[in-house]
Amino acid sequence: MEDDDDFFDTVSVNSAHGKRRYLSLSRNTVYHSLMDLDGGNDLEMASLDQNKVPHKRWRNFSSSDLSVDFVLAYDDQGEQEDVDKRVMFEHNLESTGLLLEREENQRIHFVKIHVPKDVTMRFAEILKLRLPIKDEEQCPLKDNIITKTAVKILTRFNVMLDPEKFPVKKYQLTAEFNKDKNYLFDVDDPDFFNTSVKITVVSYILEREKFGKEDQDKGIKRLIAENVYKAAYPLHDGDLHDRTSQRKLLLDEWASVSKFIKYQPLDEVKEYFGVKFALYFAWLGFYTHMLIPASIVGILCLIYGAATLSSDSLSRDICAAANITMCPRCDKFCDYWNLQESCTYAKVQHVIDNPATIFFAVFMSFWGTLYLELWKRYSAEIAHRWGLTGFDLQAEPPRPEYLLKLANAKKKKLNVVTQLQEPVVPFWRVKLPSLILSFSIAFFWTLIALSVVTGVVVYRMSIVTSDFLHSDNTSYRIYVVPITAGLINLTCIVILNFVYGKLAQWLTEMELQRTQTEFDESLAIKIYMFQFVNYYSSIFYIAFIKGKFVGYPAKYNKIFGYRQEECNPGGCLMELTMQLAIIMIGNQAVNNVMETLIPLCLKMYKTFIVTTGIEKTKTDEVTLISCNQWTEDYKLTEAESSLFSEYLEMVLQYGFITIFVTAFPLAPLLALINNVLEMRLDAKKFIKYYRRPVPQRVKNIGVWYSILAFIGRLSVASNAFIIAFSSHFIPKLVYKLKISGDHTENGFLEHSLAYFNTSHFPAGSEPAHPAFKRFCL
Repeated sequence: MEDDDDFFDTVSVNSAHGKRRYLSLSRNTVYHSLMDLDGGNDLEMASLDQNKVPHKRWRNFSSSDLSVDFVLAYDDQGEQEDVDKRVMFEHNLESTGLLLEREENQRIHFVKIHVPKDVTMRFAEILKLRLPIKDEEQCPLKDNIITKTAVKILTRFNVMLDPEKFPVKKYQLTAEFNKDKNYLFDVDDPDFFNTSVKITVVSYILEREKFGKEDQDKGIKRLIAENVYKAAYPLHDGDLHDRTSQRKLLLDEWASVSKFIKYQPLDEVKEYFGVKFALYFAWLGFYTHMLIPASIVGILCLIYGAATLSSDSLSRDICAAANITMCPRCDKFCDYWNLQESCTYAKVQHVIDNPATIFFAVFMSFWGTLYLELWKRYSAEIAHRWGLTGFDLQAEPPRPEYLLKLANAKKKKLNVVTQLQEPVVPFWRVKLPSLILSFSIAFFWTLIALSVVTGVVVYRMSIVTSDFLHSDNTSYRIYVVPITAGLINLTCIVILNFVYGKLAQWLTEMELQRTQTEFDESLAIKIYMFQFVNYYSSIFYIAFIKGKFVGYPAKYNKIFGYRQEECNPGGCLMELTMQLAIIMIGNQAVNNVMETLIPLCLKMYKTFIVTTGIEKTKTDEVTLISCNQWTEDYKLTEAESSLFSEYLEMVLQYGFITIFVTAFPLAPLLALINNVLEMRLDAKKFIKYYRRPVPQRVKNIGVWYSILAFIGRLSVASNAFIIAFSSHFIPKLVYKLKISGDHTENGFLEHSLAYFNTSHFPAGSEPAHPAFKRFCL
């Protein structure tokens, strides 16, 4: 028989279904009122509305003032086996020293976790955490005249952070924490172990604690995968409306687009999100600042091209060529056409392809090298300031999945940093076969991406051959093929990205990477390899292959029976620019929409679920009372700890503005505008729509720096080849120096064309209904 409380709760809910919200609030109020009688809760009786609950109580135990450092959430409708796993898991957590408090007055139950000081000290030593040592008297550094002048200028332009909101933090020496050397650390300070340290300790324990009798029955990740728990997350330090919280401060002063001109509060970001997140935003901010000079030079190149348009003999001659008839672009269905039709094309091409473009290509080659060197210097400064200079990857604990799969490994070795025995992956029997299989599948998908590009090329050739484009004589039809092909290619890119992303995750799991950093870097290499082909192959085709092996009238080189694509008389550079613009702008637009809308929609959906009770059983109330931080954060989306998608998006963008910048001088400016928004929107996304991530220690941006260096070296050769093979710079230079009598470009158009007698066309390839006769060029 049900007890009285359960009986009346059930009767109330069933008899007043439409008043679910108020019933839930009343149930929660009774719960708190009983605690008030015992003196365990200082909430006022009038606190029926969540906005009246003091924010300082949102993150504490109900029975005491202990802070909630981590939360586990689960549904009480699970099987008995799930209950047994939870009981054992939570018992082991308490045996480790963690303090737990359970809140079971709703269907979604919460387990609140607090890590005591002695447990924090014990695991801080195990994790080799570097913590600040006691302050000593230090001589203040005196600013020189250059530093004072720079600060004065930046302050005048309102770039510096408000020192009242973000006080300047002095540098503190750090050392690996050791309980035997407590005298070095101010452990008596209640704030010495900050929230980030406590979250790191609890996360480490959760990932390694057992929930069953078998050796592989361990870790919170597996429990979540088996739906024993629905979520495990640290808490944000306050509500978005709590002006005393660091979260609200960062939202207003850092994540706001209106603050785009100000520096980022990186020290505060590091304290709140951890080193890995702070280093990403530091890199993104540095990269965005470096785009400013590149954008200015790119704009000047376009201005120069527009200013010298009237003096360009090639575009002028094309626009005046009213009597020059060109050979058909395809067999049978295509007619002869007038060269003057490509007048607009030639003018736009000159704006992009002019002598200033050569200077821009050289400038960007030096810019890429300078950017990487300056970032290396800046990141070393940050690592020193944050006490990461001596951080060794061997100090990073092994992944729980790694230890689980090697639980029965016979061979072990001593980790010289942690002085612990760790299992060794058998190279010939396990490591090598998994690597071969992983990269073989990755290579196969790379071939699929290439086949998509081949399909787009065939589409281009077939659409040119068809009579679809030739139903009218308007000049804009020459833009239809590149624009539609670019859109098709972009669609294929998005689809393949989604599929391969899931596959690459599974392949990397097979490789048995020891640490999370090694896992993330292996995943990054595989996906970037695929994305490189997926995004850039069509652009490489236009830049270096299209129009180079066409042949000549009466002896065209054909593929699948179709004539190869030809470049416009003005060259392929304009088409290359359109392809770059479509893919770069389209990709950034899709990413920004997805990154902004998906978290927002997920939050709205979860809020709808937990506030309306739409996900319910026949006998239980589902509505969650949002008068605490753990319930509010439960509605949010799990944050991606690796930041993989954020890095990948920016690195792909970096490739667009360096490898192909000769064809698209506006690329740095578009990247600058995108990144100014991206930086603030990413910050807003992580603060408002994602749960607080577990802090991770990293020394630098890892494998992404090596990828950036590879792109930098490739861009030098790529831009040189684009100038040589896709622009008119070299042909014009040869004409002026060796052929032209007056050493000018006058007559270059006539020199680049050749006459062809149309009677020499093979049977069946000549235009079926020609409008012109006899000769073409």
